[in-house]
Amino acid sequence: MDKIDLILAQWRQARPDLDCASMAVIGRLGRLVSHLEKTLADNFARFGLKDGEFDVLATLRRAGDDGQLSPTELYTSLLLTSGAISKRLDRLEAAGWVLRQPHPDDRRAMRVQLTASGRALVDQALEAHLATQEAALAALAPEQRAQLAALLKQWLQGFPGETTG
Repeated sequence: MDKIDLILAQWRQARPDLDCASMAVIGRLGRLVSHLEKTLADNFARFGLKDGEFDVLATLRRAGDDGQLSPTELYTSLLLTSGAISKRLDRLEAAGWVLRQPHPDDRRAMRVQLTASGRALVDQALEAHLATQEAALAALAPEQRAQLAALLKQWLQGFPGETTG
């Protein structure tokens, strides 16, 4: 029995006329998100990062060998506003992990690039991030993880804007 089972039992007693079965999924999902956010934030803090800052560095790292994107490409990829990405870039640049430079072909545009120390940091943080995720999923067998991933994908694709192409 977990805390959600207790809540469901209370609702069955208080409102037996309602089907509260959805709470079993949504309630547990909410509790998992809370646990995961704390676990991941603690891991990123070991590297002097917040999760949003890791996301910026990881997005630049995925961009290829030169690790360059425009601020617009960054905030579009991360589903952020331009103001939010600017704030993150200010902190990352002050730490020496990214560099903003004029675009070589368009003087009105900027490029954001990982510095050597930013690249080393994100590579190290990524390895720890993956280990943290593996530890969080340890209670599930590989086939259960695959099944859960497929179910979550199907569920997520039911929301507007969640499919590509």
